[in-house]
Amino acid sequence: MELTKDIKEYVDKSVLCWLATVSVENVPNVSPKEIFNYFETDKIIIANIASPQTVRNIKDNQNVCVSFIDILKQKGFQIKGKAKIITGIDSKFSEMENILTEMTEGKFPFRTITEISIEQVKPIIAPKYIFYPNTTEVEQIESAKKTYGMKM
Repeated sequence: MELTKDIKEYVDKSVLCWLATVSVENVPNVSPKEIFNYFETDKIIIANIASPQTVRNIKDNQNVCVSFIDILKQKGFQIKGKAKIITGIDSKFSEMENILTEMTEGKFPFRTITEISIEQVKPIIAPKYIFYPNTTEVEQIESAKKTYGMKM
């Protein structure tokens, strides 16, 4: 499944994503990730900066879910797929590393990257858009700013 223009825009706007994995004992784990991007036409990549549990879980179970939202619009995407850990010996590692290192400005070293091949995509939208269908993104942004104590 390919990344659409909308998905790429939300990846670009999002400050964090949340990566859900499952251990061999079927214990779920959700971990916030700050350094992530898209790669090629159908992959999400995430720098493994401080992620030992995530890496262990993916080695045991490749099924993952990653979510990201624009916190003001309160819209985004949930992506399910298969993950694998990319190391320095992988032919794609350097290209992926360059994308992610640019984001970290070299401040957060990492030796592995989680690559997620997309199988399912589902939009995430705040309940307000559903219960009040006339809600505009501008109204939602103003409401979120007020909720978060941000200046208008």
